[in-house]
Amino acid sequence: MLNGKKVAVIMPAYNAEKTLEKTYNEIYKEIVDEIILTDDKSTDNTKDLSKDLNITTIVHKENKGYGGNQKSCYTAALKSGADIVIMLHP
Repeated sequence: MLNGKKVAVIMPAYNAEKTLEKTYNEIYKEIVDEIILTDDKSTDNTKDLSKDLNITTIVHKENKGYGGNQKSCYTAALKSGADIVIMLHP
């Protein structure tokens, strides 16, 4: 919580296996309440790594493209009750 507000970091991902863990480790978890990754039907191990890092992970059954993936991120953050949403590309 930050000033009584729920903070969510959203991560729209497509084939982000090589950079995901480094990006995740740089998040200021002291003020972030939830991290949500949406995997846009990656062909690498993005979704598995995300789950291993205990990130809330949503996996698309079909590739929705960048805009569709962003929309999924925002929808999930709002559904979780986030007051502040930060988009971070993994």
